[in-house]
Amino acid sequence: MRITEVLRRKGDEVVTISPQVGVRELLSLLAEHRIGALVVSDDGQHVDGMVSERDVVRRLHEDGDRALDATVGQIMTADVQTCGPQDTVDHLMEVMTEHRVRHVPVLVDGRLAGLVSIGDVVKHRLAEVQTERDQLTAYITG
Repeated sequence: MRITEVLRRKGDEVVTISPQVGVRELLSLLAEHRIGALVVSDDGQHVDGMVSERDVVRRLHEDGDRALDATVGQIMTADVQTCGPQDTVDHLMEVMTEHRVRHVPVLVDGRLAGLVSIGDVVKHRLAEVQTERDQLTAYITG
């Protein structure tokens, strides 16, 4: 299955944040949207980085409370793994595992078109397994 199918099912809404925004506001947005990461983008269309709960925790460990006074640009991950809508879910699982990332922006012609999380991938995979099970059950009993 392709990433485009995952986006069709979940939607293409992506919450972005400017690199100039403070970490305190970042935490507020993560909590408000009940998500674990945001795409960092100055214009909402191009990916400048990713910022996640992990980035905040690492910075808190290094800098203590001062980390809360930093900007998103200071704590974000700039080397972002991305994918395209025609990539397969299997390929994306490999990328997520190899690079130890949980969120991957989807780009079309260099522009942000969606975001796929590890939860989206697991949900998709579980649906595939259920469909296979149902087909085998129907074959055996029918």
